[in-house]
Amino acid sequence: MTKVECFVFNMFYENTFVVYNQENECIIFDPGCYDQRERKRLSDFVKGKGLSVKHLLNTHCHIDHVFGNRFCSEQFDVVLSIPEGETDMLAAFPQVAQMYGIDAIQQSPDPAILLKEGDVITLGENRFHVISAPGHSPAGICLYNEDESYLIAGDVLFEGSIGRTDLPGGNHALLLKNIKQKLLCLPDDVTVYSGHGPTTTIGKERKTNPFLQNI
Repeated sequence: MTKVECFVFNMFYENTFVVYNQENECIIFDPGCYDQRERKRLSDFVKGKGLSVKHLLNTHCHIDHVFGNRFCSEQFDVVLSIPEGETDMLAAFPQVAQMYGIDAIQQSPDPAILLKEGDVITLGENRFHVISAPGHSPAGICLYNEDESYLIAGDVLFEGSIGRTDLPGGNHALLLKNIKQKLLCLPDDVTVYSGHGPTTTIGKERKTNPFLQNI
């Protein structure tokens, strides 16, 4: 059985998730911790729970999801996994930060693992299936824990909304196609942990999300 802890970080109000099990192993998804205070919050939680970080993973490599990559990699001695096809986006992180007028960033380490559709991330007995769902970003992914009925959705699907598609590599039609074909086919009771905003469910979004009513 896993637990999911959410931290809201940085000026973009990004959700960083720590998923941990009864064996005190964890995965850090999308470490958005930008400054020393935010990095300490994350570190204090991991150390306070006595967790061993087994995976560090970006669902996609937009700036708000990668601020803490270097800190987490070095602090917890773990390699970085990102989606195959997001390497250029990660490499552009310093230039994007400059464009936004954001300084004092920690350059991300290079990824050691490139994830693709059908890959499986394991945490003890738990399995997280990689679902490729580009459209918000060039090669964004979601991670589905089928046994416990939840989805780490990145910026693909939100409560009442979907990922914006006006950023480089965005494709509105492709995003809607992937949501329809790969997410809305999941059971109604699947909890969705989104990259911004509150938790929702597949069933709620299928019924009420205004972006998904006519696709």
